[in-house]
Amino acid sequence: MRLPVHVYVLLSLLAAGCGRAEGGEIATVNREGEIVVAALGDSIHAGSPYWDPDPDLRTSYGDDLDEQSQWEYWAAKKDPRLRFRNCGVWGERTDEIAARFDACTAGADVLVVQGGINDIAQGRDVEPAAENLRTMVRRGRELGLSVAIANVLPWNRGWPHAEEPIDRLNELIEELAREEDVPVLPFYATLEHPDEPGRMRGEWTSDGDHPSVEGYRRLGELAFRLP
Repeated sequence: MRLPVHVYVLLSLLAAGCGRAEGGEIATVNREGEIVVAALGDSIHAGSPYWDPDPDLRTSYGDDLDEQSQWEYWAAKKDPRLRFRNCGVWGERTDEIAARFDACTAGADVLVVQGGINDIAQGRDVEPAAENLRTMVRRGRELGLSVAIANVLPWNRGWPHAEEPIDRLNELIEELAREEDVPVLPFYATLEHPDEPGRMRGEWTSDGDHPSVEGYRRLGELAFRLP
């Protein structure tokens, strides 16, 4: 039986990482046997600098556009049951990410929470950022979702002044994960340079702020696991 055209469109959007309907809602198809993963976070979830879940932004990328610039792309390649809803937005703090919680998680099976580097970049204390992350984790669990939280990546262009707050926020993420009984996805350790603590290896970052395609591949294949 032939599927309606709009179903093919939605499935293709999901394969690319995201489909956004009018009004900012996330369009998705949850077929039997599929696991819908809501990836709620900032530009690291979005796939910057070569991908964004917003098709309007992608039109400006030109030849730089690359759907493989998403850890979700590589995780979905590893496990064909997974359909990712990419709810990453460049530049958002944890409070701004939390404001999109309901739209991102509706109808999902799994929630992956990520964020905090923009709080640090804007000079904000990490303790409120950790509480915002905790709130999202707790709300996800209350909805019956399987929940995981990713820790904060090394930041080459922010080193060394950002190293201490990143370390502190990652400590708080580990603490809240233990208390809320959810796994931590080890984004930091997966991309940290073994000989240059606090920084990503050169080939794993595209611009000193975000992973390269190879960096995203490592996050999707090595760091991600279903909670």
